[in-house]
Amino acid sequence: MRRLFVLLIMMALFVGAAEKIPGWYYAIKNIKLQKEKFFEILKPLVEQENKKILQEREFVERFFKAYEQNPLVEEALLEKLALLAKKYRIKHLYDKEAYLKKIDTIPTALVLAQAALESGWGKSRFAREANNLFGEWTYGKRGLVPKHRAPGKKHKIKIFDTLSDSIASYMLNLNRHRAYREFRAARAQAKRAGRRFGALEAAMTMHRYSQLGKRYNYLVSSIIRKNGLHLD
Repeated sequence: MRRLFVLLIMMALFVGAAEKIPGWYYAIKNIKLQKEKFFEILKPLVEQENKKILQEREFVERFFKAYEQNPLVEEALLEKLALLAKKYRIKHLYDKEAYLKKIDTIPTALVLAQAALESGWGKSRFAREANNLFGEWTYGKRGLVPKHRAPGKKHKIKIFDTLSDSIASYMLNLNRHRAYREFRAARAQAKRAGRRFGALEAAMTMHRYSQLGKRYNYLVSSIIRKNGLHLD
């Protein structure tokens, strides 16, 4: 009992600061406890990335408020806007609505559920060796070759330096890739209606994330419900 108590104290000290899944996580035998710790490790990293996205969104709102009053804005602000346009693949520099549609937060519970599903609760080879929680591919030189990659295929599993990098890449992917237009449209519609865009609603737009199609939506929703993530 005392050993378990010491272990829990140690875990509490490291949860939230981990930039890779710590070794003690894999030593946990209790499945329920392990799942709880998986979410505790990742949740603050997801929230941190959402804060960064909010800061970008707030900049865009401030920029266009100033721009509407006086089109002669500071060059430094214009350069910052141009960087965001490049990052989020905004075609027209002064398209305010395009920025606001793409630069917005992702429901934390959705991120956690997809991380659990795609990484096998952090136990996959890709999560352990590459900090890759979401199965993202790359065609660059740096990557892990999937053991069962079909002949002729050249994709690799992208390697991330930290869990935070993996989370940031996944969230940027949802916010800018054309495959997730439905996700962004549903989020924007909820915002216009003044209502919360929850993880369960978001999950039902994820069918293009996997070859499983709409079945994937229900797998993600199931993880959210079974673990009470939608109640936060």
